[in-house]
Amino acid sequence: MFIGEGPGRDEDLQGRPFVGRAGELLDRMIGAIGMKREETYITNIVKCRPPDNRTPTPEESRACLRYLHRQIELIRPAVIVTLGATPLRELVGVNEGITKVRGQWKRVRVGDREIPVMPTFHPAYVLRQYTQEVRRAVWGDLRAAKEWLDHPVGS
Repeated sequence: MFIGEGPGRDEDLQGRPFVGRAGELLDRMIGAIGMKREETYITNIVKCRPPDNRTPTPEESRACLRYLHRQIELIRPAVIVTLGATPLRELVGVNEGITKVRGQWKRVRVGDREIPVMPTFHPAYVLRQYTQEVRRAVWGDLRAAKEWLDHPVGS
């Protein structure tokens, strides 16, 4: 399961998460680890586009958190990859910047399950900061998530 921040203009128009340029990059990232978009579940913390495409407020995020928890309960993901700081903060409760904690396993309890969480950069950030260092970091994060999926540790 991949969890982003909120819908952008393209997502709002189409009613599907990650369909714009960031979505195209996410599809390529998923493909790079040997999976297809259809084999994953992609969602956002907030379900409505914030005005001016701004970061959702904590109140807006909390308003949608029960819905997200229900999605997680129904999908029962083996691994969650948070895309950017907002889902990491709102779902997992980690307030440190994404640059400091990306690539470090976290856990979230939803219902009766504790699920491993791999924080990484949002694809929109990768598009803006398209450096070898950023791409290598995300590649490592996604490989770790795929490795967990293929060989769960202590699950």
